[in-house]
Amino acid sequence: MVTRKKYLWQHPSGRWYVRKDGKYYRIYAEEGTPEFDEEYWEIRRGKRHESKRSWSVLIEEFRHSQKWAGYEPRYREDLEKSFIYLNKKIGKRDVARLTAADIYKAMDKNAHRVNFANYIPVAVTLLAKLARRKGWLHENPAAGIERLRVPDERKKPHIPWTDAAVETWRNNASELPMLIFELGVGTVQRPGDLNGFTWLHYKDKNLDLTQNKTGVELQLPCTPNLIAQLDRLKAAIGEKAKPDRPILANEDGSPMSYYKIARVMRAERGRLGVLAHDLHAMRYRGVMELAWAGCDDDEIMSYSGHKTKKMVIKYAGFARQVMRAKTAAEKRKLWEQLLNETSTKQETDTGGDTL
Repeated sequence: MVTRKKYLWQHPSGRWYVRKDGKYYRIYAEEGTPEFDEEYWEIRRGKRHESKRSWSVLIEEFRHSQKWAGYEPRYREDLEKSFIYLNKKIGKRDVARLTAADIYKAMDKNAHRVNFANYIPVAVTLLAKLARRKGWLHENPAAGIERLRVPDERKKPHIPWTDAAVETWRNNASELPMLIFELGVGTVQRPGDLNGFTWLHYKDKNLDLTQNKTGVELQLPCTPNLIAQLDRLKAAIGEKAKPDRPILANEDGSPMSYYKIARVMRAERGRLGVLAHDLHAMRYRGVMELAWAGCDDDEIMSYSGHKTKKMVIKYAGFARQVMRAKTAAEKRKLWEQLLNETSTKQETDTGGDTL
């Protein structure tokens, strides 16, 4: 049995800490074990060692794996934030000491940034799979972890681009934002897929694509506006338009990150006074235009790559309602004109006399 140490302090949650130089350091080992005693003295002596089976070791190995290399850049960026966080908080600790309760507490501490908090169990799960292959873990401590829900008041709806906003954009937008816009509306794809297009994908006025999120392969006929933007850019960059060069490229030819695309678009939206219509809403505008053109849900899905009709019905349904309302308004206008003409004729026939 381990003797109680002078500088030990137990949190109401049951976790043990060691006080040193006015700070408190957590002990991860189970109370009453030799490992608990060892951690105590390591902290007191300032020589807390890094476990050979630590999260830092796993993270570093995972970063050099083929699985990591196969992820899309945006997914890697999101995971990397979680890896940095885990490395800072538990990097030196033995992987076998992490519990589901620890993960829930970490998520709760980051509840003010829900997306980041929900990536913590995702990152732990990926690392736990590697740990199991190495024989360091028997179970994934993040298995079954419930994700945090975004509060309703923090959910921002994507407001589809209106005719007025589109007209303002096409009349005034700069070259790069214009290209991004026409790619988004013209291909009806997620913003995260736009930086995946290369010049190899553009042929015969079509763009080929394999969606990042769904893996769906698509061939998309380009709109006249998109063709004009692509042909203009291709002529402008000349020999640089090599097959493997991204259409949305940085100066050095590397693909623009999702975050750079978002920054460029936000700045231009602010300049033109259309901030209400965000990057994701370009896709919904594309869905609406297909609906206005008379496409049914299946035809729209063949273009957008949606796997279910839920979002198609939402935005195509809105577009169809607008279209039907306009048709109804025209019929109403004709009816009112006919009514006025009839009334005028009656007054003329009676000489304008009234009772």
